[in-house]
Amino acid sequence: MSPGKQAADRGAAPLVAAGVELVKMRRRVRLSRMALFTAIAAGPVALGAVVMSGPTTVAAAPSSMPTAVRTAAVADPAGFAQLFVDAWLRSSSDDADSAHTRLAQSLAPEVDLPDPVAGAQPKLGSVTAVRSAQRDADEWAVTVAAQFTDGRVRYFVVPVAADASGGSFAVTGAPGVVAGPARAVMAESPYRASVPAGGDLSSAVGEFFGAYLTGAGEVDRYLAPGVKLAAVSPAPYTGVTVQDVWGAEEAAAAEQVPADGTKVRVRAQVEAWDDSGRWPLAYDIDVKARSGRWEVSALESGTLQDGGAP
Repeated sequence: MSPGKQAADRGAAPLVAAGVELVKMRRRVRLSRMALFTAIAAGPVALGAVVMSGPTTVAAAPSSMPTAVRTAAVADPAGFAQLFVDAWLRSSSDDADSAHTRLAQSLAPEVDLPDPVAGAQPKLGSVTAVRSAQRDADEWAVTVAAQFTDGRVRYFVVPVAADASGGSFAVTGAPGVVAGPARAVMAESPYRASVPAGGDLSSAVGEFFGAYLTGAGEVDRYLAPGVKLAAVSPAPYTGVTVQDVWGAEEAAAAEQVPADGTKVRVRAQVEAWDDSGRWPLAYDIDVKARSGRWEVSALESGTLQDGGAP
């Protein structure tokens, strides 16, 4: 036999072997299927036997794509720091049995407790976390505002450590009194087009909020097709008056309702009242022109920061 034919025979041998194995594998799969169908016909016991034995499986080749690893993000410890400061301010080193003292010590066993003079300071009203800053991978500084019943507000910064999973925290030191956060510089409002009082748009906004806040009529009649928005229930106010409406687009200031499909965003300054007093409110809403009238297409949950789409 020539060397070329010998090389060809050697190359064909693996192919023939692979073909034989493929035929055997297919045959085993067919037999497994036949056994399964037979077991189904025979009853639950036979079916369970086949399932427990399991069909012949073929291992897939490992994928060349890397496997994504999910890492646990460190949770913001603001709530933990808020809970600690509330308990710490209400605790006393002279009252080890009080619930607030025990809670403060359980959250931060190494932190000293205050020693207040009875009746010398106003009662604590509420405690709120206002800022969290991550110093390192597992260290945070949380600023907490404590408001007292006399109206005073005092700010504390609390050092907090987190474990690798982000699910456990520990206060690592006593709170420190700090200055409160400065007032941010506000960007110019995008609502610069004055909407005429008593015009179609102002009237539509007033009627919508009358239904939304007082239950005077159905909210659906003031909504664009396809929009779902439930009124506040139970109605919190007995009366509503729209004070001012400003638009983010010039079309909002038009005397007449523009062409169908025109969309504008407006901010409505609303005055609501009930038996307990008068309440100034503000809302950002989207309205859309249709058939010669304005309809509400969205009630925004936040304030628009620019003229772009929300």
